[in-house]
Amino acid sequence: MVHNTDNSSQPWWKYGHVWLVISGPAVVVVAGFVTLYLAISRPDHLVSEDYYQKGVEINKTLQGDAASLAPAVQGRNHAATGVVPVAPPAPIKP
Repeated sequence: MVHNTDNSSQPWWKYGHVWLVISGPAVVVVAGFVTLYLAISRPDHLVSEDYYQKGVEINKTLQGDAASLAPAVQGRNHAATGVVPVAPPAPIKP
């Protein structure tokens, strides 16, 4: 039986699996800094100063369009229950 009596070992940086273990976290750290740079250098300005007033006006518009949403509501109810919607009676004009 042959034994290796040479006790000299290589430095740690010459082993490939060490770099494989180190490279994973290193890539994540670099990607984090790149993401931080992109987030700081390109801010989004999505909310306008008068967002509340615009929302109130949209709600007023939608409340006026409730009659136009009736076919969609009937279709949704028909799909959920299987009951065929009945047309509402025509309003009586004086």
